[in-house]
Amino acid sequence: MNTPPEAPAEKAADFVREIVRQDLAEGRIKEVVTRFPPEPNGYLHIGHAKSICLNFGIAQEFGGRCHLRFDDTNPSKEEQEYIDSIKADVKWLGFDWGDHLHHASDYFDQIYAWAEQLITDGKAYVDDLSAEEMREYRGTLTEPGKESPFRNRSVEQNLDLFRKMRAGEFADGHCVLRAKIDMAAGNINLRDPALYRIQHAPHPRTGTRWCIYPTYDFAHGQSDAIEGITHSVCTLEFEDHRPLYDWFIANLPVPSKPHQYEFARLNIEGLVLSKRKLIELVTSKVMTGWDDPRMPTISGLRRRGIPAAAIRAFCEAIGVSKANSEVEMSYFDHFVREHLNTHAMRRMAVLRPIKVVIENYPEGQVDELDAVNNPADPNSSSRKVQFGRELYIEAEDFMEVPVKGFFRLSPGKEVRLRFAYFVTCKDVVKDAAGNVTELICTYDPATRGGDSPDGRKVKGTLHWVSAAHAKQAEVRLYDYTNIEAKPEVLTNAWLEPALADLPAGESVQFERLGYFSRDKDAGLVFNQTIGLRDTAKAKGK
Repeated sequence: MNTPPEAPAEKAADFVREIVRQDLAEGRIKEVVTRFPPEPNGYLHIGHAKSICLNFGIAQEFGGRCHLRFDDTNPSKEEQEYIDSIKADVKWLGFDWGDHLHHASDYFDQIYAWAEQLITDGKAYVDDLSAEEMREYRGTLTEPGKESPFRNRSVEQNLDLFRKMRAGEFADGHCVLRAKIDMAAGNINLRDPALYRIQHAPHPRTGTRWCIYPTYDFAHGQSDAIEGITHSVCTLEFEDHRPLYDWFIANLPVPSKPHQYEFARLNIEGLVLSKRKLIELVTSKVMTGWDDPRMPTISGLRRRGIPAAAIRAFCEAIGVSKANSEVEMSYFDHFVREHLNTHAMRRMAVLRPIKVVIENYPEGQVDELDAVNNPADPNSSSRKVQFGRELYIEAEDFMEVPVKGFFRLSPGKEVRLRFAYFVTCKDVVKDAAGNVTELICTYDPATRGGDSPDGRKVKGTLHWVSAAHAKQAEVRLYDYTNIEAKPEVLTNAWLEPALADLPAGESVQFERLGYFSRDKDAGLVFNQTIGLRDTAKAKGK
């Protein structure tokens, strides 16, 4: 006899997992089967990640399986591009559906047959009311609805009309098939909901074979039943739909009896997660596409350089509950920084350069200096960086007339160049407008590696790149607190040469500047992933 699998003890408990655990322990199910059922009418966003991690995570923890099933019942809004992006996003997050890739359209024949079954049983009818009239007849939260004048058509009439709907004899919106439940029900979802509507639109998978399509409420539970789903886990907005889900399961000869459970969806402070709004941002060209780094879509986060592991850790940490709440963006950022701090390689990059000429450094000479790749990783290796007579440093690391507390470079001031030498500013070169264009410095050869043999201390440590070896790049800086703000594009950034070989999508830390990820665009282009710290908190906001 096989012992039901148990969830690992170290996993955090939540009410869904406790239900699964109890169902296994009491023998109500033999195998856990969950599903993630996206509608392919847009790209997935960070809110969907919580559902993905929950459904696939439960299946993994209890030795079961999770299906990826597309709710493709509305062909006018669905595209193959969305289907492909959803599959890519789920895979990138680290989950695999194996052989269980399904579509609601796989079951169109069976769902249609069940619709006819409801008509035959006197539990469904074809209604000629317009959409506006149906809303008027439905009633309100405090007043019961009214029965449609077409509600008591005979079974024969309804079957004939429904088959004519399928045959394409009626225009879009001419009539609908409705369940005959209770127009006085306290739950409005039970007031004769629509089951099928006419839509003369080609379907991405079935072409023009169908011109009527089941509603989500009618297709979803039956698809769960066909696939043997044991726990249909969804967000709280479907809680009021559960009685309808159960009514269909109870009134149709379905092969299994799934049950629906609801949890609170993910809301992040200040983040736009409305699919309608996201579509508008893309179609209006405010965004360059669904994967614009400003977008909260999973593909946008990936392009921005957010690690999949950080998203998974975040989703696990926020937990699963019944209570709606809002998570601060800084909490998500914490997991991003924590992961990148441990895993991202360090590199030097100068975004707003000013040239430094070391006048006592031999012309033509190049030093190969050791630089650690990640000081946060005790097993990290090191790399060689080139040092020459001409360098670039950040313009903000120099101040001709330093203010109090400024410990970086200024005339007569000595600072440390990371991994390299101590240097002292001796002179300043300006253009005709008085702008500083070049700094003349000297270096102390005895401080190779950034340490002084005589024990003298300097307070400032600057990053730099060798002018002769650095690669010119474009760097895009984003204000992620304002989704519609255009990026600041720096076209004269200079990077360590090793960054020219970094694959697109991989993140690194630009020392002292933050985390950046190479973009998919042609050329050497980097997107800002996140700063080294929460600047809003640092400013007391």
